[in-house]
Amino acid sequence: MQNKTLIHPLPTEVRPQLIDSFGRVHNYLRISLTERCNLRCFYCMPEEGIPLRDKAHFMNHEEVFGIAKIFNQLGVSKIRLTGGEPLIKKGAKDIIANLAKLDTELAITTNGILVDQFIDVIKDNGIKSVNISLDSLVAQRQEMISRRNYFDRIFKNINLLIDEGFNVKINVVVMNNVNDTELVDFVELTKDKSVQIRFIEFMPFNGNKWSWSKGVGFQKMMNAINYHFGEEKVIPLVGNPNDTAKCFTVENYKGSFGIISSISNPFCGTCNRIRLTADGKMKNCLFSSGETDLLTAYRNGEDLIPLIKHSIGTKKAERAGLDTIEKLNTSSLNTKNRSMISIGG
Repeated sequence: MQNKTLIHPLPTEVRPQLIDSFGRVHNYLRISLTERCNLRCFYCMPEEGIPLRDKAHFMNHEEVFGIAKIFNQLGVSKIRLTGGEPLIKKGAKDIIANLAKLDTELAITTNGILVDQFIDVIKDNGIKSVNISLDSLVAQRQEMISRRNYFDRIFKNINLLIDEGFNVKINVVVMNNVNDTELVDFVELTKDKSVQIRFIEFMPFNGNKWSWSKGVGFQKMMNAINYHFGEEKVIPLVGNPNDTAKCFTVENYKGSFGIISSISNPFCGTCNRIRLTADGKMKNCLFSSGETDLLTAYRNGEDLIPLIKHSIGTKKAERAGLDTIEKLNTSSLNTKNRSMISIGG
């Protein structure tokens, strides 16, 4: 690993904390590096795509680092890079290397297509956790969902990461009558591989034609898994307070699986997450249509700290106020948010 000069903020015990009105401490920042992607997954990107904008609308390398450094000084101790597809961002290697100088844990979520080209960069900069998005183990079905044919390459890179000793999680968006019959197949991957499968409930974003009838809830997933393996052999795992997934392992299996139940059983009470979009807007909740423009303020030399604290202070108790299935199913409410591709995973 390369020698790095870490940029240390105040010691942990005296660092400021970003605390909302419900007492939740926010110390986890997800930064989207780009709205662009080399896949076109229909739950993430509208069929017609999204308007392409000039690069001036988006954070450059120095701005990503500068804004991240401010969050770090405010108590953020973990940063995850997302997209779009973060590894197609021009200069992604330099961005990763710079962020690795901060006194934070650095992680990344990717679709896996370019992982083999970045494996040394990921290792050299101390990234230990890599999440890969893969929604089917059937090549033709994965191509239908993603509108691109990269299954073999993605799966090869998942195995590469496992072989290299990374903490690998495979993110699977579970959709009714699309890939819901593959739950057991995904869990079977954990028999001989040290990997965590994370089943994610289908969530509403602009352009993905969402309704909960297309979703599969936590209990239905667990019923299918328990029926196949036997409930007594599906063992709950003790998680961390801010975990989004309820995690389990099958008896004698090397890996594990978890379910992120954002719709049927939300975990908002322990949320510690902040999102920064590729165009420099802060979102205090994935479901929120409200945003705070940090990039413009940063370019104008303004103090971002009051803006960040105000955004955290106005965070709703649950799902940005969309606290019932009825509200989620109301298109005039669930389409006010961006599409997932422009929020960041």
